[in-house]
Parts: sequence; structure tokens; C-alpha cells
Amino acid sequence: QVQLVESGGGWVQPGGSLRLSCAASGFTLDNFAIGWFRQAPGKEREVVSCIDSSGYRLDYLEAGKGRFNITRDNAKTTVYLEMNSLTSEDTAVYFCARRRNAWCGRVESQYDTWGQGTQVTVSS
Repeated sequence: QVQLVESGGGWVQPGGSLRLSCAASGFTLDNFAIGWFRQAPGKEREVVSCIDSSGYRLDYLEAGKGRFNITRDNAKTTVYLEMNSLTSEDTAVYFCARRRNAWCGRVESQYDTWGQGTQVTVSS
């Protein structure tokens, strides 16, 4: 069964950091690009970052550039999203998703498998 499971979310104070994990199972992670998305309360889901099968990264979220870093460890079948200097604007449910092929893209319909999401709350 193809599955993605996110973890690592929680509550953090402004200026803090979190590392989200996306554990993959049921398929060969090496062959696919993985993206991170987020959905804040009352807003549409938006793409954050993507990493392709070779490890090339694309940061789509302007607000995340310089603060968020996506990496992958194929041996551990896990993709990470490290987030630093968090603000209340980063409060959202964060999802990881598998793209249909090895390359990155920003369109949600190009992703065929989604995790259940992990809540990130930034507040004092």
C-alpha cells in the first residue's frame, strides 16, 4: 500500500524551529519527487517546496525562502522539511505528497498520493 505519513508538527514560539518528516512506504522513494504543501485556516492549500528524485530542490513559497529547507534520505525513505524563524503566518496543516514522476511541479493535480497532514502552530 502506497502511503505517506507526516510527523514532527506541534506548537512552537515565534522565532523557533521545527523539522517535519514524511515517511514513505509501499513504493520506491528514489523514483519520485516529493512536495510539501500547507493549508492555513480559512485559506487554500499552497505549495511550499519540492525535491526531485536526484535531490534537486525547488522552493515555491516566497515566504519560506531562506527559512525552509527540504531534504530527502532515500535510505530512510523519508523526506524532511526543516523550518526556521517561524512566525504566526506559518501556522497551518502541512502535507507531503508524491508527484506522479521524478520531477518537481507546483500543481496539486500532479501529485497522486497525500499524507494526512501534521499541524504546526506558531504562537506565544
